[in-house]
Amino acid sequence: MSDKPKIIKSEAEWRAQLTPEQYRITREQGTEPAFSGAYWDTWQNGIYRCIGCGEPLFDAQTKFDAGCGWPSFSAPIDGDTIAEHEDTRHGMRRTEVTCRRCGGHLGHVFADGPAPSGLRYCINSAAVDLETK
Repeated sequence: MSDKPKIIKSEAEWRAQLTPEQYRITREQGTEPAFSGAYWDTWQNGIYRCIGCGEPLFDAQTKFDAGCGWPSFSAPIDGDTIAEHEDTRHGMRRTEVTCRRCGGHLGHVFADGPAPSGLRYCINSAAVDLETK
């Protein structure tokens, strides 16, 4: 587990830091419409960082086209940066992924990704910021 301190802010502090769309997605477990986010079709080299705390989450080299309309990654940079939670909202059983450091909702992980992990981290564009290399 990461030795970085957890980031805890009030709702007012999160609202002041994030855009309304970023807040809705990361703090209220929302989602953006498919094929609408800034990064669903972006293929630049770099690191995708948490929009809430800047934690490095995904390397662009693990990004792939899943055809789902959201940025999809086969693995996080480090397993300690992501937390997984059971999500039964909307009549579905899924695994939600959040930033371990600030608790921001990122998206979901599915077991239909490419080898070697077999995983697809389906991430909302509004939950991350791409730092290009």
